[in-house]
Amino acid sequence: MDYYPLIVMAIGIALVVGMIMWMRLNAFIALITAAMVVSLLAYDTDPDTGKAILAGNAISRVAVAFGGACGNIGIVIALAAVIGTCMMGSGAADRIVRAFMNVLGEKRAPWALMGSGYVLAVPVFFDTVFYLLIPLARSFYRRTGKAYVKCILAITAGGAITHTLVPPTPGPLTMAANLDIDLGKMILVGALVALPAAIAGIAFAGLMDRLLDIPMRDIPGHKEPEPLADEQLPSLFVSLLPVVLPVILIAIHTVTSTISNREVLAKAEELAQVAGTTVELQAQQLMAAEGLSRGDALKQIANRTRAEVASSGPWTDASHYTQVTGNANLALLISAGIALLVYVRQRRPSKEDMSKLIEVSLMSGGVIILITAGGSSFGEMLKVAHVGDAIREIFGGSEVTGTAMLFLGFGIASLLKVAQGSSTAAMIITSSMMPGMLIGLSLPFDRVYLATAIGAGSLVGSWMNDSGFWIFAKMGGLTEREALITWTPLLIILGFVSMAVTLVLATVMPLV
Repeated sequence: MDYYPLIVMAIGIALVVGMIMWMRLNAFIALITAAMVVSLLAYDTDPDTGKAILAGNAISRVAVAFGGACGNIGIVIALAAVIGTCMMGSGAADRIVRAFMNVLGEKRAPWALMGSGYVLAVPVFFDTVFYLLIPLARSFYRRTGKAYVKCILAITAGGAITHTLVPPTPGPLTMAANLDIDLGKMILVGALVALPAAIAGIAFAGLMDRLLDIPMRDIPGHKEPEPLADEQLPSLFVSLLPVVLPVILIAIHTVTSTISNREVLAKAEELAQVAGTTVELQAQQLMAAEGLSRGDALKQIANRTRAEVASSGPWTDASHYTQVTGNANLALLISAGIALLVYVRQRRPSKEDMSKLIEVSLMSGGVIILITAGGSSFGEMLKVAHVGDAIREIFGGSEVTGTAMLFLGFGIASLLKVAQGSSTAAMIITSSMMPGMLIGLSLPFDRVYLATAIGAGSLVGSWMNDSGFWIFAKMGGLTEREALITWTPLLIILGFVSMAVTLVLATVMPLV
């Protein structure tokens, strides 16, 4: 066995961890540096002599991979940042939280906070969601004198789980792009996997609240904002629209394209029978000749059939339109427009204030885009270095099972999370490595479950090198020890429950 790719991977990961943890450099610098080093160490083979040679395009291919990642996720992340900022500024996020509170009542405030975090962490980053909801947890404790630990852990359970499983947050969005997963499917399955984990999280929160006597403490230098009156907030329908509308548009396209693919493959079967063969036989030939998975082979056959025939059925015709309206870039642009209109109607900002709001949100989104694309470049260079082949060989070569791939994705993401602290980086790097391991492997389930397994793994092992840990500790008024015995095991539970649900769904609802 050739261990060189694994040595290259170890060097790359050591660079990322060392530069982030010990040198305290920005994650983008660490990831792009590691990508270039790995690309330089990854050798090509001379077609004439068969000897290893240094790739002449070693640096430029990092830039190409970076540009490809930006093209896949850049617009969506930027628009999601605008949506989140506008929802916070207009009071739409506050309205959603109060709606949960009104429906569930004060006695079920932890459930309301968990539900609010679950919904708001889809378009809004986790730290912002925690900043928004922590004053409500503190206010609840002042009125009742109880369940403070349960409330702050409930916020974490709802916010952390959708942040790692449901696009358009950067990690899940990039996993969908890296693994070629339909975005609507990623949203729906991610939310389905996340829900049982969030419920398990709030059950654990209740247990910790009973076991631990942690008081609510004042936070030095932090003044809690005065809540707005209900009449100053937008309606619930308008508040939810920027979150729900893009999900609906993308989901509609997912449905039409899924049924359309069946129509196209049925037409392909007709054409194959005329030629004296079958679609299954054609797929097996492609798998053998090009090293494709069965799903990729069928996709190639479907695309070829679409090019040969004008129409394969009504759903195929409909998918031509939903392909436009359900495109994530357009769906998020419409959502951002609605969020901006709501903000303007509620706050009547000046042109200067409006410009500053958008600029600030795009600046925060820009940093995320750089880190996300840098992580994708690093993962792509690991693929170039044949790391996927080496890992697959360790786990049994071509005989590796689909379930083993789920555990492999979960395990690699967990190790990366423990090592460098960022769930997003763990998801990006792991999902970038996986396509190389899937070459020639036919999974018995859709790749979306591989993504949810990776997302689950990226939750496990959060400690002091995770920025979320410090946001939870400092804004919650907890000591480092208290955060370690509450936050860290909560995220472990979220990760393992998500993995268990992934295994169950991949078995009973494989989606292939």
